[in-house]
Amino acid sequence: MFKGILIQKDDAGYRSELTELDEAQLPEGDVTVAVSHSTLNYKDALAITGKGSVVRSFPMVPGVDLAGTVEHSIHPDVQAGDAVLLNGWGVGESHWGGLAQKARLNGDWLVPLPDAFTPQQAMALGTAGYTAMLCVLALERQGVSPGDGEILVTGAAGGVGSVAIAVLTQLGYTVVAVSGRPEESEYLKSLGAVEILDRAAFAAPGKPLGKARWAGAVDVVGGQMLANICATTRYRGVVTACGLAGGMDFPSTVAPFILRGVTLVGIDSVMCPRPERLEAWQRLGKNLDVAKLAAISREIGLANVLSIAPELLNGNVRGRVVVDVNR
Repeated sequence: MFKGILIQKDDAGYRSELTELDEAQLPEGDVTVAVSHSTLNYKDALAITGKGSVVRSFPMVPGVDLAGTVEHSIHPDVQAGDAVLLNGWGVGESHWGGLAQKARLNGDWLVPLPDAFTPQQAMALGTAGYTAMLCVLALERQGVSPGDGEILVTGAAGGVGSVAIAVLTQLGYTVVAVSGRPEESEYLKSLGAVEILDRAAFAAPGKPLGKARWAGAVDVVGGQMLANICATTRYRGVVTACGLAGGMDFPSTVAPFILRGVTLVGIDSVMCPRPERLEAWQRLGKNLDVAKLAAISREIGLANVLSIAPELLNGNVRGRVVVDVNR
């Protein structure tokens, strides 16, 4: 038996609870992992509270991230005793995820734990940090260099934003942060942001083209904010889009793309191919100041997940939430 968060939906309604699970209940997979740490992401909070159509089948253990040690494997490339991590691949949505003390998974989904990180540190990054690094890699591949100008990061006090600011600053970029929480200004500056803008400045519909300022951007919000960012991006600038906290719509025009040559790059972390995952984690180990993880993250126990999830959805949680599943 082991502990885990279980989401159920039946005649009694939609509910999430911390409960005892039997290993026989685990789904199919060729690798069994003893989980040490997981995370609480925005998507996990939606799943736990039932405020988003995240869960594809029931019952479900949420948790899009996990780190731990392989207990048993029949996968040719994964051995018992390996330290591994996982991000995405539908875990916590269509396959039982990381918010439990055990997980049974497809070995192809696993990534070796980088030498640069402990399991706790890897989860302080988690899907959010790995997604932020995918955004940085996309900016680099599109030719955006530190000397080209300012990089805008939205949702700056959240997980993706916090890691993006820290990594971009470490690489020499000049970062401007957007946040709706003015009380987090000092925190964002400690990560390296040189200026903090209020998200309200991007909330209203703007002109098809505004004053050009950004050489690049990392956007987790979408919606009107993304449209306004594209409209104010410099000639041949690059905007990476990896979130939809502000909505699924994109009320823009073609003007930024055909008159300024702006590139909009979509970032998918869930089904991202393995080589790119490995590159992202290798770069995180190289280009992130590990000392900043203490400021970016906080740790809770598995028993605290259900109470913290609504706070995360309400925008009251800074940075990353690491879950020690054994306390």
